[in-house]
Amino acid sequence: MTEAIPRYWPEPEPKNYLLTVNCGSSSLKLGFIREEDLVCQWVVDVERIGREGTQARITDILGGSAGLDLKDDFKFADHASALKKTLSSVTRVFHVKEYVAVGHRMVHGGPDYREHARVTPAMLAELRRVTPFAPLHLPAAVACIDQLNESHPELPQIACFDTAFHRTMPDVARLYALPERFAAEGLFRYGFHGLSFEYIVNELQRLNACQGRVIVAHLGNGCSLAAVKDGVGVDTTMGFTPAAGLVMGTRAGDVDPGLLFYLLKERQMPVAELERALLVEGGLLGLSGVSNDMRQVLEREATDPRCALAAASFCHSASRHIGALTASLGGLDSLIFTGGIGEHAAEIRRRICEPLAYLGLEIDPALNAAHPAPPVVSTPASRVCVRVMKTNEELMIARHTLRLK
Repeated sequence: MTEAIPRYWPEPEPKNYLLTVNCGSSSLKLGFIREEDLVCQWVVDVERIGREGTQARITDILGGSAGLDLKDDFKFADHASALKKTLSSVTRVFHVKEYVAVGHRMVHGGPDYREHARVTPAMLAELRRVTPFAPLHLPAAVACIDQLNESHPELPQIACFDTAFHRTMPDVARLYALPERFAAEGLFRYGFHGLSFEYIVNELQRLNACQGRVIVAHLGNGCSLAAVKDGVGVDTTMGFTPAAGLVMGTRAGDVDPGLLFYLLKERQMPVAELERALLVEGGLLGLSGVSNDMRQVLEREATDPRCALAAASFCHSASRHIGALTASLGGLDSLIFTGGIGEHAAEIRRRICEPLAYLGLEIDPALNAAHPAPPVVSTPASRVCVRVMKTNEELMIARHTLRLK
């Protein structure tokens, strides 16, 4: 691997950095954020962990560079080894040796952790117990905490829970219609993408645009909506796990439980096979048979009926759930698109908004089609303000880490 700093990266001055760790099911995103101003200096993205062709990419945010491709050195079986080697490489290339604190995005806090908090042995024990609540994400995140406890035992570590944002949901939205004993065991709707929703709500508050009834649509490989009333989360589309709700990249979203009973009882489908079908082989990938990437699906839809169906199902699912959350709010004042698809796929935004015209929602075709999209893409006459906003989970993690370290 290249040891010298590329010419477009100046020799860094000694600074105090916060480290943010964001584990996906097969990815790892690290942010190196200056403590004094919470500006992100570098981002490291490691993809395809545990698969052939693992790749890592470092991007200098301040320099605006295209990044340094490190894929030849990165062949990792798990997230912990990816974290260890990546931090070693950053130390050599950028001379960053010490961190003030580290903040982790934790997808699930289980029933006990409803606020962001400093990691303790008791917390780790509880997170290990509830790993079945989020089996694609929690084991990797816990392994990264363990790795840093081993390599940096004095480093404060902060757990930032995606589920924390939704702690304000009323029982009517939080509880399933099941006997009380299920809720007593922590089996209820939690909601996810909370750090993204929290950032968007904070930005809306900064713009004095958070009053009233707001739906935030986080659309990426994982997708969910949050209903927010006067800055407080009141409903969402994901549930006990991040598998529920909208059609997603590889997740099927809402599925009739009776279908699952049938596959388990009548077809004797192994649980692991069913889980894979719902979480890894479903969604856009399952419908299109081609890809979980919306860009590739849209490129092929004119000639491939399955891709056309996948895109249409994705948009139908989003519109349908926006309608449901509008009922939870008693109306809709603002609709916010964020996430990779929400921020960049103008055609998807148009298709989602089109069936919502009954709400008085009207987007401006020219504004919506602009690249990048302007902050507001609705017309002046629209009764619903439609915004496109870039989310920043790393900044939210850094803010909480600085506060709690």
